[in-house]
Amino acid sequence: MNILTFDIEEWYHLLDDDSCRNEEQWLTYEVRIHRNVDRILEILEETNTKATFFVIGWIAKQYPEVVKKIADKYEIGSHTMNHQLVWQQNRAEFKDDIVRSVSLLEDITGRPVKYFRAPGFSIRETEAWAFEVIHEAGIEVDCSVFPAAHAHGGIASYGKPVPSIIHYNGIQLKEFPVSVKRIAGKNIIYSGGGYFRLFPYPMIKKWTSESEKYLMSYLHPRDMDGSQPILNDLPATRRFKSYVGIKTCENKLKKWLTDFEFTDIATASNAIDWDKAPVVYLK
Repeated sequence: MNILTFDIEEWYHLLDDDSCRNEEQWLTYEVRIHRNVDRILEILEETNTKATFFVIGWIAKQYPEVVKKIADKYEIGSHTMNHQLVWQQNRAEFKDDIVRSVSLLEDITGRPVKYFRAPGFSIRETEAWAFEVIHEAGIEVDCSVFPAAHAHGGIASYGKPVPSIIHYNGIQLKEFPVSVKRIAGKNIIYSGGGYFRLFPYPMIKKWTSESEKYLMSYLHPRDMDGSQPILNDLPATRRFKSYVGIKTCENKLKKWLTDFEFTDIATASNAIDWDKAPVVYLK
């Protein structure tokens, strides 16, 4: 199964950068979320594709009409309230952030929020307590695991990136980790964000065909916004990762959704026999 997800955030919601860390800074930037979400919805309509949307609570607070438009046809999950790295918060701060986000999204949509993704896949083994907090917030399915080391976190020891049951401190949580491709002894991410924008489509098509019946994708509205402003204070490497391939991403996504069938988390979860799913024990 191929699962399509979008993290709904603004073009300036880059993590761990001094120019866009908080609400006061965000309010000074150009608003582009409406046109960028509309672009995504048009692509889904054109390709007849289901998807799940992980929405930042701050976006929902500022632009509830965007959430309502998405929720009219698609699933809504939480991407936290204020889009901060998990390991930069303590347990109480993280819990407050999730609870406020879930409550706001439920008020806007009138439906329970069952899905969650941490910003930047930033749950590490040292923050395994975050899964307990996610469970306490009423989340049934998590999509926060990055099964390799990376700049914002990751759980390199997670094992095979397939639908799994996380066990931590007495709780169980269904997990859809992001997909990886094993190349030259390393786990390479290709199914979302800057990775999807960087790799040529023939490579993505080949790797998708080889994905062993499971692929989790993730994209952002900004990934297809070729005319967005550029944050000039970013280091050269970070700037490259943030803007590479943006102008060709929309056509690449359309090809992907035409060549392969994608669905949302609910459909994928209902198709899994979770009693037979692998179990991952975290301490």
